Amino acid sequence: MPDLRMPFANLPPDDVILDAVHGRILVIDDEADIRESLEALLTLEGYQVELASTANEGIARVEATQYDLVLLDLMLPDKSGIDVITELRERDNETPIFLITAYGSIEVAVQAVKAGANDYFSKPWNNDKLVIEIGRMISARRLASENLQLKRALKQRYEFPNIVGKSEKMIRVLDMVAQVAPTRSTVLITGETGTGKEVIAKAIHANSARASQMFVAVNSGSLPPDLLESTLFGHMKGAFTGAVSSRKGYFEMADRGTIFFDEIGTIGAETQAKLLRVIQEKEFMPLGSNETIKVDVRIVAATNAELRRLVEEGKFREDLFYRLNVIPIQLPPLRDRKEDIPPLVEHFFNVYCRENEKMLGPNGKSQLRFDPEAMQVLIDHNWPGNVRELENVVERAVVLASSMVVGADVLPDHLLHAGGLRIRRDSAGNLAPDASLYEVVADFERTRIVAALEATNWSQTEAAEVLRIPLSTLNQKIKRLNIDVKRRGA
Repeated sequence: MPDLRMPFANLPPDDVILDAVHGRILVIDDEADIRESLEALLTLEGYQVELASTANEGIARVEATQYDLVLLDLMLPDKSGIDVITELRERDNETPIFLITAYGSIEVAVQAVKAGANDYFSKPWNNDKLVIEIGRMISARRLASENLQLKRALKQRYEFPNIVGKSEKMIRVLDMVAQVAPTRSTVLITGETGTGKEVIAKAIHANSARASQMFVAVNSGSLPPDLLESTLFGHMKGAFTGAVSSRKGYFEMADRGTIFFDEIGTIGAETQAKLLRVIQEKEFMPLGSNETIKVDVRIVAATNAELRRLVEEGKFREDLFYRLNVIPIQLPPLRDRKEDIPPLVEHFFNVYCRENEKMLGPNGKSQLRFDPEAMQVLIDHNWPGNVRELENVVERAVVLASSMVVGADVLPDHLLHAGGLRIRRDSAGNLAPDASLYEVVADFERTRIVAALEATNWSQTEAAEVLRIPLSTLNQKIKRLNIDVKRRGA
């Protein structure tokens, strides 16, 4: 068993501050004496220590609780520590993990680090070193977290006013935008239709040194190849039939600014070659001219297509793809960031109430709000059209609203009859282990409604009375939760 001498007695001066570091640590080890040893050691240092004797127990604890650090044994009865690291990293890439093993070797250390471990200790470990490294890791992690939160708070307060989102996925996007905006690098924004790729492109431009110059947007898919080239590079008088005068192209107009290519994957092979030359040489030749024009233009491109697949199919130049994909930014679909739906709804209520001069308060903000059932319908919807689809739904609600509280009756039929909420379950019929809060709440609500229906022989009127909700609300919940009322009387 490792020595339990007080580890802080011989700390070097620069580590004295670690004595004040506290946090929650999870120890996962199948040997009781090891668990007790580590618990005693770390409790004396001021840490809150929790214990697990198996891999599955440890994983369950990590899923239920936020820890500052995990101490993990390599050899566990139900799976190896390396497998546990891999599984934990699929859920959480931030919490530090230290691997402890009696099987010390370079191969195991390399394997552990590759899997996602932050450090590696062999049994019997040195108490002083272990405590010092734990303190350093937790201190560094907290400092990084505090700095990140500060940056995010400042960013949300002072930047990106047109980007609405408080989910972790959108905050990561905003972190990336803040990093790349001041640079000259080319950016490729990917994401489904309606996720807001042009909004992100404009945010990059607005927060760059080019903000005072032009932002030129090109819808690559809406122009035929010959017209696209003329639009991009300009043309000389007489260059083609109908060219009665010379005309500047978008690249020349965007000099010292930003040009945004929407749906870049749709441009033809010849235009791809010319675009590659502009990126590489920073010059182009207008149609009908023998002289080149030098430009300083930042390119931001966007696509909802998989460019790598287009490259494999020979439809998109590989060299152009790598020139565009310098800084990739992936926008998440709305269904993967549903916590952003309420603030987006509030934002669009403000926009369209002002536009329609309707339901505005003295502060100029919208007084409209969806009732709980209508908001739940919005949260449960899959949103194939993403933010753009949500914006259309909110605009419709503003137009049709007759009171400040907007009910589900103003929502489009396709939202009310979309097949109901999908509650993911495992093979035993239980909620999926990674079920979201929305799924947990919906599952509970569904259970209570079905119980009320069964108790009243599937009479919706009587069930509504039992549940003490309006019948119309119960009907909407039955549709949303995909409850089969055809079983009535069964």
